[in-house]
Formats: sequence, structure tokens, C-alpha cells
Amino acid sequence: MSTAKSQTKKPLAIVLLSGGLDSATVLAVASQQFECHALSFDYAQRSLSEINAAKRLAKRYAASHQLIHIDTGVLAGSALTDRSIAMPEDEIDDNPQGIPVTYVPARNTLFLSHALAVAEVLSSQDIFIGVNAVDYSG
Repeated sequence: MSTAKSQTKKPLAIVLLSGGLDSATVLAVASQQFECHALSFDYAQRSLSEINAAKRLAKRYAASHQLIHIDTGVLAGSALTDRSIAMPEDEIDDNPQGIPVTYVPARNTLFLSHALAVAEVLSSQDIFIGVNAVDYSG
């Protein structure tokens, strides 16, 4: 008679992992109940610090990690992707239109589309995304 507990395999979840605070929190929560496959995106952003953080987070939470490259210019029109647009020096962005210069048009929509495709290929029923209410287009 075996006294070892039988291990039930956790279901697989796709987690959008930018490497920032919101997605790191979502990965930590998801990893408690799911085996996680993390997706990060190189969309020609000016800084790679979040991608590097995402790699470390995926390793920390034993998640498989996939970096998806999006062609330069697809997610243009933002200070995050266009060096000709000045990056705000402080947290307050005084854009009179209400849309921060760091807003990347349709970024999360594109990321979710990729996540859905990966979920289908990997037979996952669950996708996790962490977003912040202040990170929107107005």
C-alpha cells in the first residue's frame, strides 16, 4: 500500500507577463492553482527592463516563458515606442487630451489576441491579464 499522495496535474493557464507590478501579481496568483505559460512581448519598446524582469519572474514561478516579437511600427505613436516623442520626466503627464504620451494604442488587445491563439494551440481554457485602471486611453 502506497502512502504517497497522488499528484493531480494543475490545468494550464496563459499569463500575459510584461514584467511590471500588475502582471507579476497576476502570475503569483495564477501559479497557485495553474501551471503557467507566460507570454511577454517585444514590441520595439524603448526599454527592455520589463522583459528582463518577466524572464526572472517566469523562472521564479516555474512558468514556461515565451517572448513574442511584434514588428517595429505596429504599436507606434507612443513615447514607449517612438524615440521622437519625449518621455515624461515625472509621473504626471500634462496632455490636455487626457491620453498619456506613454499610452500604446491597442496594445492589450493585440496581446490578448496572441494569448488566445497560444491558448488554443496549448489547449488551455484560461488566460490571465493584469491591468491598471490608470493605464488606459482616457
